Amino acid sequence: MDKVVKQYLAEIGRRGGAKSRRTLDAETARNMVRVREARRAFERFHARCFWSFDPTYRITQEDIPWVADRLMKFGGREGWELGARLCR
Repeated sequence: MDKVVKQYLAEIGRRGGAKSRRTLDAETARNMVRVREARRAFERFHARCFWSFDPTYRITQEDIPWVADRLMKFGGREGWELGARLCR
């Protein structure tokens, strides 16, 4: 590979990597994790706790208390523990 081409590719790779990095404050990162966990729980416990709701429903941050409540009421011990973790 030509030296000039190699330097060019190294430079655009360095700039692209620097631009793609984003920083999140701790609260936003925690909320993103809680939403991800709530979505997983909704899918995993759908038959037990959420059977009357649309299985393609997209859980948002505002739905987390509802998901935690349903898990704690109808999810057995495993669901209760997961719901309690979502409430933190």
